Amino acid sequence: MSASTRTAVSRRDGWIAVLWSLPALAFYLLFAIIPLFIAVYLSFTNWNGLSQPTWVGLQNWIALLSDSVTGNSLILTIEVMLISWIVQTPISLLLGVFMAGTQRYRAVLSVFYFLPLLFSAVAIGLTWVALLDPNFGLVNTLLKTIGLSALAKGWLGDPGLAFFVVMVIICWQFIPFHSLLYLGGARQIPRELYEASTIDGAGRLQQFFFITLPQLKYTVITSTTLICTGSLTYFDLFWVTTGGGPGYATRVLPLHMYITAFPNQAVGYGSVLAVVLALFGVVLSFVFLRFTGFTRMSSQLEGL
Repeated sequence: MSASTRTAVSRRDGWIAVLWSLPALAFYLLFAIIPLFIAVYLSFTNWNGLSQPTWVGLQNWIALLSDSVTGNSLILTIEVMLISWIVQTPISLLLGVFMAGTQRYRAVLSVFYFLPLLFSAVAIGLTWVALLDPNFGLVNTLLKTIGLSALAKGWLGDPGLAFFVVMVIICWQFIPFHSLLYLGGARQIPRELYEASTIDGAGRLQQFFFITLPQLKYTVITSTTLICTGSLTYFDLFWVTTGGGPGYATRVLPLHMYITAFPNQAVGYGSVLAVVLALFGVVLSFVFLRFTGFTRMSSQLEGL
């Protein structure tokens, strides 16, 4: 095949690839890029969602700097991110590695453990609201039955407890998903590595720290990125369980954006929060890609 023929074939394949990607690009443009530009425009306006938007320039952005509620929401969102990572990462890693083993009962346990993945966040939220009901909920009923009435509380109505209770629900829901990531990664590790280390006298703990963890490096990076960026989208569970209360105790940034834009009919200021949230997510993703070296796309099995 001549050089000109190879060039023509390569060019044709390039156009075919572009055509195949057009539907996805159109979908992304329609539901991501265009709404983002609309939000940027609305952030410079005063609009209640019904009347004609009024241009106010930087007024909404200046108000953002002195808004204590938004500052509290941002801090809560960062706390959600940190708690999610600290709790979900080690538990998901251990469960994923465990379920990648050959135990006879592993498959049965996995079926029950992955049940939270089958239900929507709204269904999970409503179920937990019923379980934690201060008067008729199963949790308080059991505590009273076994003589621990002093521990029975209004779990979602206590400003000091509500946030951490919702965090428990979030971790319970998403740990199975991240366990699946580690399960898939652990099954890709060559068994020869473990066999060779066993011959050399390595124990289970040494194998975990010197074989399993290094081989799961990129799985950890992927899971961490999903946890941190996903923490910016936790709206549904907070809305269903607490509605952002009591007070502002669980009013994370996505929920604050929704309440501001729709119930409070301040779409302009809500758009400011939407842009801030989007920028936060983009910057976070780039930071992970830059400092983890994930952009190099090198294989974790390289050199084997």
